[in-house]
Amino acid sequence: MRAFLLLFLLFPVLELYVFFKVSTAIGFFPALLLIIAGSMLGVLVVRVAGLATALSARESLNRGELPAEQMLHGLMMALGGGLLVLPGFISDVAGLLLLLPPVRSLLVNRLRKRAQEQAIRQRAFADEFDVPTRPGSHTPLGREPNVIEGEFEHRDK
Repeated sequence: MRAFLLLFLLFPVLELYVFFKVSTAIGFFPALLLIIAGSMLGVLVVRVAGLATALSARESLNRGELPAEQMLHGLMMALGGGLLVLPGFISDVAGLLLLLPPVRSLLVNRLRKRAQEQAIRQRAFADEFDVPTRPGSHTPLGREPNVIEGEFEHRDK
């Protein structure tokens, strides 16, 4: 959490530093035009990625498959477009990397492996808490339900 906060605070400073270095190398207005062009490209990518993801998900559903991988690829493309929309060269480079299919595939595979490991871990813990039940009953073996038998008499006043 602390590292995330530190990154959150340092990221704008790094973006300004890189913008200053690029603007001294190529000039202020060309650097500003690059930032604006990157943002416009990001908006276009977000729109196209959303539509493409929706169409491929619908196609997968029509085939009777779950569109999990297409959704993850679409999410990565949308994240890349969002990073392109942010002003700055560092976020633009990260966004462009997410738009490359090999990088997206690598990240999707890592996310899938991590999700599978998490599911296996959760299943392992869930099995420890399963208690065998009596056949035809929801009462666990070795336990009787908390029922107190008795009689009552209704008295009117």
